[in-house]
Amino acid sequence: MDRVSRVRSLRGKIPKPIELTRRWGESHGAEIRIWDCATRGGGRAMKAVSTIEGRAIPLGLKNIDTDVIIPAHWLKTVSREGLGEGAFETIRATPGNPFDVEDFAQAPILIAGDNFGCGSSREHAAWAMLDMGLAAVIAPSFSDIFAGNAFKNGILAVELPQEHVDRLLEVAKEQPITIDLENQVVTTPFQDRFAFEIDPFRKRCLLEGLDEIGLTLGSESAITQHEQTRGGALPWLDKPQRRKAA
Repeated sequence: MDRVSRVRSLRGKIPKPIELTRRWGESHGAEIRIWDCATRGGGRAMKAVSTIEGRAIPLGLKNIDTDVIIPAHWLKTVSREGLGEGAFETIRATPGNPFDVEDFAQAPILIAGDNFGCGSSREHAAWAMLDMGLAAVIAPSFSDIFAGNAFKNGILAVELPQEHVDRLLEVAKEQPITIDLENQVVTTPFQDRFAFEIDPFRKRCLLEGLDEIGLTLGSESAITQHEQTRGGALPWLDKPQRRKAA
């Protein structure tokens, strides 16, 4: 099996990364990372994002760090599934929190305050948010690492000025919100229209549902041609290497 076919076959076939690690060992770290990217979101390829419409949880708190998004004791799991149960655990333990409001059950959008996703760089934060059904977060600013993790997992991070976020927090209490990624605008039933910026590469990947595996397979013909050319010119590179005894 050539390398492109091997990469394609990895999508969603292995239930737990720890099984892969035990079988292959550290010398195959590249394959482990490829599988890890291919199976984000419980063994499924990244979903395309175009328009996200529905109720939005009006959280509004500033400096929500990744330990609040998913507490450290949840990081012991080897599966992404089920992390939604621990998402925002400390906030949910507070009476009257917005996550307990029935109208916001299964809401696809979260509206937060400044500096969302700060703290440690745990990717479990994005996995937990996906598992609880969130597809987008709106905030005045994001931690760079969290924004990158969100993007790689298909979560749209929308950055808007504080006054626009404040308006959306008010509207979200009673009405749905729409995020149009194609036109880069957030709208409400009251004719509010807030434009946002997004990196063109990230926009394309989200619109087309392209994770690292999808991007790699987009160059399949070039990769195959390279493998064939290299195999003829440098055949020893494909031979198993054995370590010499010390």
